[in-house]
Amino acid sequence: MDILAVTLYIAFALAGIFCIFIGLPGNFLILITSGLLAWYFGFEVIKINIIILLAVLAVLGEVLEFVIGILGSKRKKASNKAIAGSVIFSIIGAILFAPVMFGLGAIIGAFLGAFFGAFIVELVRFKDAKKAVESGKGAFLGRLGGVLVKTVIGFIMITTTLMQVF
Repeated sequence: MDILAVTLYIAFALAGIFCIFIGLPGNFLILITSGLLAWYFGFEVIKINIIILLAVLAVLGEVLEFVIGILGSKRKKASNKAIAGSVIFSIIGAILFAPVMFGLGAIIGAFLGAFFGAFIVELVRFKDAKKAVESGKGAFLGRLGGVLVKTVIGFIMITTTLMQVF
């Protein structure tokens, strides 16, 4: 039964990593599954202080993803409206591309959405294609940087949990 519990944990934790790429709070899925695994083992194998640490890491991941995304956009002088467009289009892109390549299209859609969201908003607002492209690049790179940092934190969370079990 323990092998099944750990196998299910790994499956759901990896689903959490996938969720990060499509703009969902995947580290919280990892946190919840870690908490369930700790509960399964009666909090003897995975202590409550580890779950608290994982909660802090999950929140840190969300904050860093948000801040890095904004900094990437601001670095290319994107407006606040372009940043909002980037976030909205990123979610729309992930949803629209989700059926492509067995769900992996959601990742591509999220990043393309980030670019085109900022691009379209800036193009409509300023009628300057060069500025719009730069804003789109900033949004794309900010999203990429934020997702990479959050993914690393997710893997740290998974590794921390599994180190307690093994």
